[in-house]
Amino acid sequence: MSYIAIVDYGVGNLKSVTNAMQYLGLNTKITGEAGELERANAILLPGVGAFPDAADKLRTTGLDQTLLAQAGKKPILGICLGMQLLFDRGEEGRTCKGLGLVGGYVGRICTGYKLPHIGWNSLRLQNNSPLLAGLSEDTWVYFVHSFCGYTEREEDVIARTEYGPSLVAAVARNGVYGCQFHPEKSGEAGLQILKNFGGLNP
Repeated sequence: MSYIAIVDYGVGNLKSVTNAMQYLGLNTKITGEAGELERANAILLPGVGAFPDAADKLRTTGLDQTLLAQAGKKPILGICLGMQLLFDRGEEGRTCKGLGLVGGYVGRICTGYKLPHIGWNSLRLQNNSPLLAGLSEDTWVYFVHSFCGYTEREEDVIARTEYGPSLVAAVARNGVYGCQFHPEKSGEAGLQILKNFGGLNP
């Protein structure tokens, strides 16, 4: 049976994203086993907390190597901290290596506004991506973050949002996708994104 593997590595809020996927009728399996990720049709990488802690847990479990091996073979979606882990490195607390699936780094948001950035904000779509198909310009989604991705290539950016400066809100590169916001907490727009991800072909 086909399924989307939701990576359990000790730092993700698994319940809300699992509930959203099940609401859409998407078959999911929460797992921290390499074999389950290898057999999955797609992989979803959630995450909450600090970049170094999450990166360390991926490395100590060996799941970083599994994710790298599966990238390009099947769709992968990182959400919030999960998206940040896709980058080359993070600079939260200490410089720490990421998965390197998206070129660039994760740094503190440079804004005069209050951090963390919490709440609803609109998206500016760019570089057409199947992950965001069916969304209109100025779609509103839900954010919770103090750090964001800074990409090497603007062509990897599929959505931005404004919070003082323009921030990277979503990325896509070679079948690897990331959302800084939480689709599972973003109403109908978020459900559309998760539905789109569930329909991507390996």
